[in-house]
Amino acid sequence: MLIVANWKAYVEDIKKAKKLLAVSKRLARTTDVAIVLAPPSPLLSALTIHNTSKVAFAAQDVSATTGGAKTGEVTAQAYAAVGALYAIIGHSERRALGDTEKMIAEKIAHALAHGLTPILCVGEHERDSEGHYLGLVREELTSAIGSLMPKERAKVIIAYEPLWAIGKTATEAIGSADLAEMVLYIRKVLAELLPGKSSRQSLILYGGSVEATNIRDLTVSSNIDGFLVGHASTDPMAFSLLVKQLA
Repeated sequence: MLIVANWKAYVEDIKKAKKLLAVSKRLARTTDVAIVLAPPSPLLSALTIHNTSKVAFAAQDVSATTGGAKTGEVTAQAYAAVGALYAIIGHSERRALGDTEKMIAEKIAHALAHGLTPILCVGEHERDSEGHYLGLVREELTSAIGSLMPKERAKVIIAYEPLWAIGKTATEAIGSADLAEMVLYIRKVLAELLPGKSSRQSLILYGGSVEATNIRDLTVSSNIDGFLVGHASTDPMAFSLLVKQLA
């Protein structure tokens, strides 16, 4: 089971970041849950420089450029150089700020070129009774990885994050039956994009109002491979409870 802690911009000082890392290291030692931390980029190298634990690190985003005269951009190569192994790409908050499907595909290609494992976020704004939201998720998947070589497609982790479930309570978020249905659908689309049985090996995560009260139920009946957790991952006690529920 994999849990990716997306700290977003909630963690702004190194003291809190190091405390969360210490908690994560302890959880990694005492459970069978694989933990990936995605801190803000200025804090990343300070956490990775002496890290010898099982905890891995992710970039919250990467630039669509490969470098050069691009003030403020952080490339996939730069993230890889400071110890990141993963990169979250296509998050709903980045899409809202202007990331297009073309940009997302470019970012994934750059991440792969520099040894980063992309975590591709997909998900609908709302659900309709006609099932049009399924077509949206299909389009996000195919446009993001369709131009990659088959071996590259197989390396991409998919994070399903329905926008309508974000920021809700556990009882208002997605139910286990609906999540199981979406996991099956995503695997169906991946089977069309990946050769042979390799789609079965692809990891699918869920993100959207994940709490200690619902994480186990979502895990048991949905065949999900893990979770992308936002705000709850920045509170040491809440994050510990989440991981322990998975374990």
